[in-house]
Formats: sequence, C-alpha cells, structure tokens
Amino acid sequence: MSDMPKKLYIETVGCQMNLLDSELVVASLRKEGYELTPTPTDADTILFNTCSVRQHAEDKIYSALGRLKDAKRERPGRVIGVMGCMAQKDQKLIFQRAPYVDLIVGPGQLHQVPSLIKDIEQDGQQRMEVSLGRKDGKVDTIKRSHESFDPLRDPTMRPTPFQAYVRIQIGCDKFCTYCIVPSVRGPEQSRLPSQILAEAQQLADEGCKEITLLGQTVNSWRCEEDGRRWRFSDLLNELHEVDGLERIKFVTSYPRDMTDDVLQAVRDQPKLCKYLHVPAQSGSDAQLKLMKRGYTVAEYREMHDRAKRWMPDVAITSDFIVGFSDETDQDFQQTMDLVRECRFKNSFIFKYSERPGTKGAERMPDNVPDEVKRRRNNELLQLQNQISEEDNQPFLGRAVQVLVEGPSRASEKREAAGHGVQLTGRTMCDRIVVFDGNPRQIGQTLPIVIYEANAHTLQGIVQTDHVGPEVFDLAGSAG
Repeated sequence: MSDMPKKLYIETVGCQMNLLDSELVVASLRKEGYELTPTPTDADTILFNTCSVRQHAEDKIYSALGRLKDAKRERPGRVIGVMGCMAQKDQKLIFQRAPYVDLIVGPGQLHQVPSLIKDIEQDGQQRMEVSLGRKDGKVDTIKRSHESFDPLRDPTMRPTPFQAYVRIQIGCDKFCTYCIVPSVRGPEQSRLPSQILAEAQQLADEGCKEITLLGQTVNSWRCEEDGRRWRFSDLLNELHEVDGLERIKFVTSYPRDMTDDVLQAVRDQPKLCKYLHVPAQSGSDAQLKLMKRGYTVAEYREMHDRAKRWMPDVAITSDFIVGFSDETDQDFQQTMDLVRECRFKNSFIFKYSERPGTKGAERMPDNVPDEVKRRRNNELLQLQNQISEEDNQPFLGRAVQVLVEGPSRASEKREAAGHGVQLTGRTMCDRIVVFDGNPRQIGQTLPIVIYEANAHTLQGIVQTDHVGPEVFDLAGSAG
C-alpha cells in the first residue's frame, strides 16, 4: 500500500490568481507522488484555496470544512489544509472554528505546502505559515514574506491545456477602502521581465496558444532589469514576439494607468486581444472618494473615450459595487448613467460586503439596507444585460475568429438528448461563442459565422470553404 500514489483533492474559489496558485501547488505535489481525485472522500490530503474579497466566498469554505469534521474523525491521518487569502486574513481563527484543520498557508508561502504536509504526517501537529502584516516590519522584509510561487506548471490544472495564466505582479498598494487584497496579498511587486518572458516561451513550447497576464492592477506593472526600465507596454511588445503564442490578454487594469503607450500596443500588435477589463466601481465622485479609488468619474470617462478613439471596436468591461457606505439613490443613478454612456461589453456587479481589516469596515458604516442593495444590484444588472444584448446584435451574420476552449456548459445535456457536441470559445474581443462541432476542433482557432445573439453568448456555425464542381463530378462518378 505504501507504493500507491497519494490522492489529493483541491477546491479553489476566487479569482484567476487563485486558479494559478492552485495549478502551481498541484504541480509541486505531483512531484511528491500525488494524483488528483475529484472527490474529498478518498483523498489523503484535502486543500481549499480561498478568497476573502466577499463574505460569501468565506462562508462557502467554512461550510465545506464543517462537512469534513466526521471524515477527519474517521481517518485522523488525512491532512486538511486551508490556503490563500482567507488563510492569510483569518490565520488562527480557522483553527478555532475548525480545530481538525491541520494546515494554514498564506499566498506567499505556497511553495512550502509539500514540506509542511510531510511534517504534519510525521508528528500530527498543526502548521501555520503566513506572511507578515503590512506594519510588521520593514517594507523589503514584508515583500519577501509575500513573494509568489511560480516555478512549476501543471497543464491539467489550467482552464484548458492551450490557455494559461501568467502572473506578472503580486500585491497591491492602492488601498481601496473596501478591499482586503493589500492586506492578504501584500505590497505591490512586479516580476522581472526575463522571468515572465521565459515562462511565456515555456508555455508556448508546451502548446499553449493563449496567455492571460495577471495582476491586481496589471497595467501598473513597472520594472528595471539590467539597466533597462520597462513599462507595461514594453512587456506587451516583447511578449508579442514569443513564438507559438496566438493571443495575449491582461487583467485587471487600473484606470489611471491606461496610458496611450498601452493602448497603442493593444491596437498595433495582432496577438493582443482587443479587450480591456477596467473596473470603475461607481459612477459617483462621492462614492469613488469614499472608496479611495484615486480618480474621478470624469477621469474614468476620459480614459474610456480615449480607448475607444484608439480602437473603436475594443471591448471594455467593468466592475461595480452597489450599496457601499452612504450610497444614495442619486449616487446609484450616476452609476446607471455611467453604464448607459460607456456601454460596457459586460460588468461584474456586486453588493457591498464589509470586510474586516479594511478601512471601510473600520471607519465607515455599512448603512445601506440589504433590500436596497439587492434592488440596486438587480437594476444595474438588468441595464447591463440590455446593453450587452443590444451591442451583440451587430455580430449577426459576421464571421469571427474563435479559439475553441472545449464543450459548452450545456453540451452534456444536449448530447444526452441526441443533439451532438456543442463547443464554446471566445473571440479576440472576449465574447463567448457556442457552436455545434466535434472534439477534434478543441484548441483550434476557427471562423464562426454568428446567427444568434443574446446578452451573454453568440451562437454560430463553422464557416466552410465553397466546394467546387469537381467534387460533385467525383461524387457522381463514384455513384
């Protein structure tokens, strides 16, 4: 039995950063002989990679931990671990709420997971490794405690084998009053361009066609290496030259750092997707000031309009928080006005969730009733869906280039009903397209003609070349 591979179950909630972190942890544990299992019941090690941006994400993890209490009692040797942002924020509180948890690891210590699991297996003692707080030492010392973990890749953990995330930045120094990220991810740090370019080339050599650059404010990336000062646009231009890559995206962008040189790179480099995710968060100057976002609505509008002048067809998406402290009906209507004016491709809309440890939680009342938050959330979502559907209509009859990602969410039910395989992919402007196809097309970039459009999805058929008369002649003679 000792020669049998150990089984690992890992559950990830949260952003793309967490998905990448899970990929890297799995890669390191595979080197120790682990294999993945889809259910926690037969796992030797159970890991939860967590998020602290919203309360719902934390509640989900604590609920999942509660369901493991009996499983741990029945099999005491099983290792249960909590990683990521909630681990960094709650630390020993997790042991208090779930004393059968063995391991707590912050985002900056993920490289220690294999050795920590070994230690727990040997002595049965709980382990906790987290980064320093923002006020727990000198800046350089704090930065080192938050250093990210990017040495290994595991294609089986990616969204698809030919798509990958590449972290170019960790941490954040913006300190928005509603956001816990600067506390749990630490100071803003930019990875060296040589490391990023080498990782991108490695991924391309492994067959990856699309990379998405990740950072909390990704277009704020700046770096100096070997006497050269790099801007974010310089990095984009260099990545464009990586052989084998077909598409390059980046998220999430900060409005004030969307400079002309970045827009020029996106416009002029064919591999760069014509897609920008630039959160506004509110259309009210009063709310933006309370949120400490660092720009006004007029400055956001200028950025948006400038991007559209550089690239009239660029797809811009946004984030919005409704029900933040003291948000009035007038504040909310100003957000509605901004969405009507900017006509975002889509927006991620959230009700404000007070996060302990943020300035918002410490200094500002969470004084918008939940029923008002829900109503505003639904109104803004309804407006955005209306705009998304209207702006998808011009794609009807057009052929778009789609990188095919795999079966659609509805494919399994469709196949069971005898309708064949439905595939999904995205255009260069990040619109979702579904079409009838076959598994051999996964990973290919195909021309798809659109025949139906709704707020979230375009439906189409594969564009085929005209077949000449000689084929008919051959078919006739064969008959």
